Amino acid sequence: MADASLPFQVQEDRPLRSLYLDLNSYFASVEQADRPELRGKPVAVCPVMADTSFVIAASYEAKAFGVKTGTQIGEAKDMCPGLILIDARHDLYVHMHDEIIDLLEGVLPIEKVCSIDEMRFRLIGNETHKEDAIKIAKRMKQVLWESIAPSMNCSIGIGPNAFIAKLGTELQKPDGLVVLEASDLPDAFRGKDLTFFTGINKKLAIRLKANGIFSSDDLIEADAKRLRTGFGSIIGERWWHLLRGYELPDERNEGKSLGHSHVLPPSLRNDKGCRDILLRLTHKAAARMRRRGMVSGFINLHVTGFEKSWKTGFRIEPTNDTVEITEQILEHWKKRDFEKPKGVGVTFGALSKPDEVTPSLFDEKPTRTHLNEAIDHMNDKFGKNSIFVAGLEGVKDAAKEKIAFQKTELFSEGKGDNKFKKKED
Repeated sequence: MADASLPFQVQEDRPLRSLYLDLNSYFASVEQADRPELRGKPVAVCPVMADTSFVIAASYEAKAFGVKTGTQIGEAKDMCPGLILIDARHDLYVHMHDEIIDLLEGVLPIEKVCSIDEMRFRLIGNETHKEDAIKIAKRMKQVLWESIAPSMNCSIGIGPNAFIAKLGTELQKPDGLVVLEASDLPDAFRGKDLTFFTGINKKLAIRLKANGIFSSDDLIEADAKRLRTGFGSIIGERWWHLLRGYELPDERNEGKSLGHSHVLPPSLRNDKGCRDILLRLTHKAAARMRRRGMVSGFINLHVTGFEKSWKTGFRIEPTNDTVEITEQILEHWKKRDFEKPKGVGVTFGALSKPDEVTPSLFDEKPTRTHLNEAIDHMNDKFGKNSIFVAGLEGVKDAAKEKIAFQKTELFSEGKGDNKFKKKED
């Protein structure tokens, strides 16, 4: 047992407590489910139909040719003859997500929806028995095949904690079912790269290697003290326990930033198009921030260029006022330095509640709280862009909301926005 420096009690018993479900190639699988003619064919879901853009999801038929998330579309077409390119339909993916949630809730109550394509379930009573847990997992798969489509596969991991169960989903794809009992741990993860583990990215892997932890075998064999040194915090001790199946309290991970980015279509890959889309993203992100009841004290801007990229960050007096933020961004936009833009983004950081901010005693600025509230209310009542900043006329419908894998819903900018509408036959 590791030293008792964690600030909570660690239970010794380690039955099967968690079932984790990962929907395989979710966006591509939804397209195949909605369009039967795509089933069994190589499909790539794309944000923009341009060879310089990137695949955001690939079916397993396309993955067999090496196409994966992040592959440039032009390269994907060369790698996979007959590849079918699909425009992303984010409203459909959220609609299908909601349907799947309802279906799986009918099998076992969901403990937590972790992302658009992942969810976890708590096992209790007889459900913690291996045979019963496997029956539940098989029932979930059957429900998806029967009620959604035969192409809607999932990988399921079952383990003593959610961390182990999630790792189990990575061991067998597609359509996997892996049970990891306490007696299997931590040796079940030998022979893996460090980045196999959820939570270890390339940057952290470099840090671990600098501390003599080069592989999963080293990670497994290290004691809690060495892992704490390697991770640079008490997180290392958490990992020692998690890898052995102990249950620990969830770490709180509240969002400290929000933003939007957008791949520019060819017609807007110029200075004006880049600026207009940036302001469109700003307008949308500011509305999201107000919906969450937050203000921002720091803004990051970035433009990704084919030949030269540009980014900048600057502090502001905490605000969620679209006009104030736009003025600040346009001032910093004067310093832009990029060539041949292909993508643009804005991120609001240093988020806080308005009542947590001490206003300046010397800098008096107009308060537009009621104006912003009125604009948001009118859009909620009459529809997206009933009222919008005049400079956005040409791009007010551009940069539609996208569902990232860590999100589970689309932000609505007004009545009816991002609601899935089934096409009439």
